[in-house]
Amino acid sequence: MGSTAERILEAADEVLAEAGYEGASVRAVAERAGVNKALIFYHYESKSALFDRVIQRYYAAHLEALRSAFEGEGSARERLHSVLDAYLTFMQEHSRYPRMVQHILTGPGDKLPLVTENLAPLYGWVQRALEELCPAAGPLAARHFFVSFSSLVTGYFTYAPALAPLWQGEPLAEQALDERREHMHWLMDRMVDGLQAEAQP
Repeated sequence: MGSTAERILEAADEVLAEAGYEGASVRAVAERAGVNKALIFYHYESKSALFDRVIQRYYAAHLEALRSAFEGEGSARERLHSVLDAYLTFMQEHSRYPRMVQHILTGPGDKLPLVTENLAPLYGWVQRALEELCPAAGPLAARHFFVSFSSLVTGYFTYAPALAPLWQGEPLAEQALDERREHMHWLMDRMVDGLQAEAQP
């Protein structure tokens, strides 16, 4: 199952997704990990440091997944398709991640700087990845596409439980995810087409 520190981190991951930042406790993590509280503080100096590490780990893995996808071969359009695929797959494999961030963003705000700090490298990378397509400012700037395509992916996973009875099927089933992927590719193509048309003299 890995080292004790990893087991504690995984338990903290589960508790944080279930209870949110304010509701999560070191006691609950200790019970989930099968260790005593003292051992948690041996590996992680405080409750805040433990749960911060959970969030930081997700953001780092998220950034690496997108960066690796974009660095492949092909045109900007093809590489952006790869980024969307990587983003969808990442959220599929880490479904707790968006719930954790939502807990923080809708909470009292104490941990908002944590999200901002960890979002900054991801935001900066997207800015650089889109700089050859997007103007530096205005409604077609990369910052708007960062929010738009983030919402396209995370919003889908957020609403999936509520959509199941409306769709009369499981939105997170492989067939539905494949369909979602095609939909996002279509939107990405329209974005690229529009940006290229805007850039024409």
